[in-house]
Amino acid sequence: MWRSLWRSIDRFSPQYFKYVINELRGIKVVDRSNREMVIDLMQSIVETVTYGDRHDPLIFEYFMEYQVMAEFVRVLRISKNSRIEATLLQYLSIMIQNIDSEHAIYYCFSNDYINNIITHPYKFDGGDLAPYYISFLRAVSSKINRDTLCLLVKVDGDNVISFPLYSEALKFARHGEKMIQTAVRALSLNVYNVSDHTVFQFLTSPPVSNYFSDLVQSLKEQCISLDTIVHANNETSPQGRIKEIQLDTDKVVDDLYYLKDIICVGEWRLSRCVMENLLKLLVLPALLPLLLFEEKSDSSFSAVTSLYIVSRILQVVGGRSLINFIAGIILYPYLASSKEDAAQVNNCDGTSDSDSFSRYISKLEAIVYADFESEGTENINGENSLGGLVGYKSCDSPSVSCIDYKKCTKRNGILGYVFSDNPALSLSSLYLLLILAESKDCDGFLSGMIRSIVLPHEKIVNVLLKVLANPLHTVLTYQQTGWFLEKWLGFQGMKLGNDCSMLFNTSYEQSRVRLQKELDGPWFDYIPDTLRNEWESCKKDLEEPMNRKDPLFALELHIGQQKDNSCATTSSVSWQRMVDAVKDFVLHLQLKALIWKQDRPDKLVLDVETLSTSESWKTRSSDHSSANFGAEVALGSAFSCRIAFSNAGIRDIYAIPVSKGKTGKLLLMEKHPFRTQKGVVIAIAPLPGLSPKIDKEHPTWLHLQIREFDPRFDSSKTKSHHSKRSNHVTDGKWTLGFPNAEACTAAQLMILEETSRQRSFVERQIALMLRDNALVD
Repeated sequence: MWRSLWRSIDRFSPQYFKYVINELRGIKVVDRSNREMVIDLMQSIVETVTYGDRHDPLIFEYFMEYQVMAEFVRVLRISKNSRIEATLLQYLSIMIQNIDSEHAIYYCFSNDYINNIITHPYKFDGGDLAPYYISFLRAVSSKINRDTLCLLVKVDGDNVISFPLYSEALKFARHGEKMIQTAVRALSLNVYNVSDHTVFQFLTSPPVSNYFSDLVQSLKEQCISLDTIVHANNETSPQGRIKEIQLDTDKVVDDLYYLKDIICVGEWRLSRCVMENLLKLLVLPALLPLLLFEEKSDSSFSAVTSLYIVSRILQVVGGRSLINFIAGIILYPYLASSKEDAAQVNNCDGTSDSDSFSRYISKLEAIVYADFESEGTENINGENSLGGLVGYKSCDSPSVSCIDYKKCTKRNGILGYVFSDNPALSLSSLYLLLILAESKDCDGFLSGMIRSIVLPHEKIVNVLLKVLANPLHTVLTYQQTGWFLEKWLGFQGMKLGNDCSMLFNTSYEQSRVRLQKELDGPWFDYIPDTLRNEWESCKKDLEEPMNRKDPLFALELHIGQQKDNSCATTSSVSWQRMVDAVKDFVLHLQLKALIWKQDRPDKLVLDVETLSTSESWKTRSSDHSSANFGAEVALGSAFSCRIAFSNAGIRDIYAIPVSKGKTGKLLLMEKHPFRTQKGVVIAIAPLPGLSPKIDKEHPTWLHLQIREFDPRFDSSKTKSHHSKRSNHVTDGKWTLGFPNAEACTAAQLMILEETSRQRSFVERQIALMLRDNALVD
């Protein structure tokens, strides 16, 4: 009997649930004295409701009978600076997320319970309330459907006049925390996907529809900020600015994908609202600099940034209407809707009838909006079609009205950038044209016009080859140019003419000479490994599909043209020079295979097996090959000298240069205290880069340069177009002292001789690659 009195309470029983509810109903005011008790009561209620939703329907019957949702609203109203709001919102979020019963969801959303909680006058200044509030709103949005949506809106007749869930969430659309921004966007998409006719009418009407214009305006401001970074003349290094624009462009792309998601909802009013703002606030301001109608203003973008923005919009948002709108604007200087307009539309001096252009844009916009309002089948060949706009009855037989091609390419429209001396403009404009020409959604007339004006012409290949042959450009410029050559020759199946062949041969020879010079540089021992890694990387880059290529390369090219005044060690600079030379040569070698229809292997195999290493090692003791710091090695032919260390004073040492295969090093040793023929290694330096020089004033001193820069070489090291410049360690210097000038000269010759042996091995490794018929062999 006594045991039954002490029986444990079932926390999930209906009886206990009623007890907890009554306890909560007895609370008249919430302050700091009872805050914890109220929190415990709410937690118990939420846990019990979540349990009951799956296991005991009676619990939710009590939940409705006692109007617990009304109690939650009451608790909010009677709390006085108790800071209980965040906890209450958190528990409500958990409860709503875990309730699966449609009946339970319907009850929670009814009687304005949710709307009252949403519109409660919270104080968001400071603190961490905002994340809990947005999480609650997102939880609610995840449970709405077409049946429950009506419970969260307020109507007047057939018109929605208020939608607190949506309106309150949008107040946080530009919140500083990324998590909150993401939650707001997820909530909005949840709403769009379940809205009906009346709700869409509310969402796309002012002032609620201002959200879309604000969104695009914010995107435009980001692009203007991006343009400012691209053209900044500050002390930030080009590499630092490239990192900045990478972060900024990530934000731009995120916003574009959000716009794409909204359009993909498939509701024509929503799509039109988004597209209208996108065209007027961002696309047109970005396109105008490409037409050369006006100088860059404070509210627009430079040409290179415009090309990036338009290309990104095409990549991310895309769609038939947008693609044709952009193509129609870009090709405007080369279009004539009638013979009478031809003189106005296509003027070589860059002038144009602004009224005619405005009418042209208005008609283009009308076609775009019409696509969202109907399937468009009735207007394919009608007055509102793109073909009708430009005055042609058939896209199969276009009659392009264009002025003198030579003048046009230099002065007017997009071709003015294609033939620009600035590779950033030239390549990015070509990329934009490629996107349009290869798009399946592009109107047949416009696509055909792009191909007839640009793609088939050998002049484009000539432009690319001139960029490739210019020794003043960066390796990134060469790599991007190589990608375009790969695509251009592949798309057209073109063969190089005599002039283009001579240009490429000149460029190829320059790259080969550049690599050969690096054999005399301080990093020649890394050339074989760099060749192997760059071969795979280059092949992958050249074969990158167009739809995966990031147009960010245009901005990187522009920034890369500027000088890097950042501090860098001599060895780090020479390292980057060697890597760039290898990249340049590998690029030319792979392009050569494409041009001359040769096989291009997936991996580069150097002839290392047939090379004997014994020849370069025959004069050195074999125990030197694996000598590390602290190892005992035979002194052999080591020369004696003295060296001064900053922390150990002057010491008598022995030094010996050794090489085996592509590896070479200078060992500094102290004589073993007990074994007279042995030495203990106290320091090691790589042979390449030592550059032993005898001091002019002190002929017994031998100066050595030590590579302190660590490239941390691995398979991913050289894949970027720039090396890590974070290593600012100053190159080391050793000065060896000898008893007389003859000994100093002999030591210098010994180091040079061993370095030469090491270099010879590397030269033989890559000799086949430097031959004219390298890939054939």
